[in-house]
Amino acid sequence: MNFEFCKLLTFNNQVVGVGSGSTIVYAVDRLTERVRQEKLNIVCVPTSFQVSTKLNLDTLFFFFFVDAALTLIKGGGGCLTQEKIVAGCAKHFIVIADYRKDSKALGQQWKKGVPVEVIPMAYVPVSRAIARRFGGEAVLRMAVSKAGPVVTDNSNFILDWKFEHAQNWKEVSTAIKMIPGVVETGLFVGMAERVYFGMEDGSVETRDHPIN
Repeated sequence: MNFEFCKLLTFNNQVVGVGSGSTIVYAVDRLTERVRQEKLNIVCVPTSFQVSTKLNLDTLFFFFFVDAALTLIKGGGGCLTQEKIVAGCAKHFIVIADYRKDSKALGQQWKKGVPVEVIPMAYVPVSRAIARRFGGEAVLRMAVSKAGPVVTDNSNFILDWKFEHAQNWKEVSTAIKMIPGVVETGLFVGMAERVYFGMEDGSVETRDHPIN
């Protein structure tokens, strides 16, 4: 995959927030290569333990499922809270995704729902409240290689809300976060300014946030 987005890092002494996801390995490899070749002084801020093991906030690169309005779902790896904190601190929030994560509407490509981080004792009432108000089903994410639920880097649980239809995502995200016990949602609404899609042929397509 040809990651032309790394050309954005044209100045020394930048702080770069680095997200997580399946594409992160390629991005970190390219950043490392540029640091070596160009003697760049770059500080990376990781958003998960996964990323911190790979690295030595002016611009933030993340990996999401993206709709036409640049509304994003993130949290397949359970790092959504850290990612949103870093995103909120960044001057420029730039998204990187491969072509399979491009959707006209959320839910077309990503079928596992919107992740919601909750404190452990609240997962049952929160899941019921989400389903009652917005429909669908909010399911506790279970671990694959061990018994029990997935535990985040913050020692919380993840609910995956499998919604039934398109929503006003800004209102939904705000409403869910008001439910007692909710830490954060994996909905990133109105935050990204640009998306770079790595295409199957190695080219890169760009989508900017629509101007109202």
